Amino acid sequence: MSQDTPLGRFVWHELMTTDPAAAIKFYPTFMGWSTAPWEDGSYTMWMQGPVPVGGVMLMPEEVKASGAPPHWLTYVSTPDCDASAAKVGRLGGSIYKEPWDIPNIGRIAVAADPQGAVFCLYQPADTAGDLDAPPTPGQYSWHELSTTDPAGAIAFYQALLGWEKMEEFDMGEMGIYHLLGYGGVQRIGLMAKPPEVPVSNWLPYAMVPDTDAAFAIATAHGATPLMPPMEVPGGDRVSVMMDPQGAVFAVHALKKP
Repeated sequence: MSQDTPLGRFVWHELMTTDPAAAIKFYPTFMGWSTAPWEDGSYTMWMQGPVPVGGVMLMPEEVKASGAPPHWLTYVSTPDCDASAAKVGRLGGSIYKEPWDIPNIGRIAVAADPQGAVFCLYQPADTAGDLDAPPTPGQYSWHELSTTDPAGAIAFYQALLGWEKMEEFDMGEMGIYHLLGYGGVQRIGLMAKPPEVPVSNWLPYAMVPDTDAAFAIATAHGATPLMPPMEVPGGDRVSVMMDPQGAVFAVHALKKP
């Protein structure tokens, strides 16, 4: 067990897709990522320079059979995967895949919150490093949950992962946007699921140097715009798109000085 691993940090982001080869060509055009194979060649990692920041894999048949479209899967850290997985059940969530070991990597479980949003619990085999460091372009800088029950989801993640409710603001017809975080830093947005979104889900935002430039490149390479670049409170700019295989993704750039 990696006792130095903090609870509730976002540590990995994995694209499950129907066409890994196409995705590997698409995302580096605007993210600046390269790729590297895992040791046995069964998995491809997204690389920010020499550092792996995520992975891409062919969507398993059982996931396809469930009706799930291609999607990004978010992993959160825990010092004890089995204990956290057991707590998911006690809090009203579900475990879709019981904890299992990946040699030299760690222990993982696939879970869902009580509203059905899927995420993974990850207990790294070794010390996880500084998971509270500010993100840089190519890494993930924000995570947003659209849910059928914001109050219930907030209570679940506070109890499971120790996140803090920090602030909220009124978005008018779209409802209240709740801001959560840890270590005194806002890192998570949470909102009521819009009617057009079929299920509760997590959406990770990848940091880019320029949201508008990333949007232009991604759409030129086949992305479907879902939310064109817009400024959010504080001056940062974000955009949400769907990749050519149907996975929704988001990009985020810091306010220009």
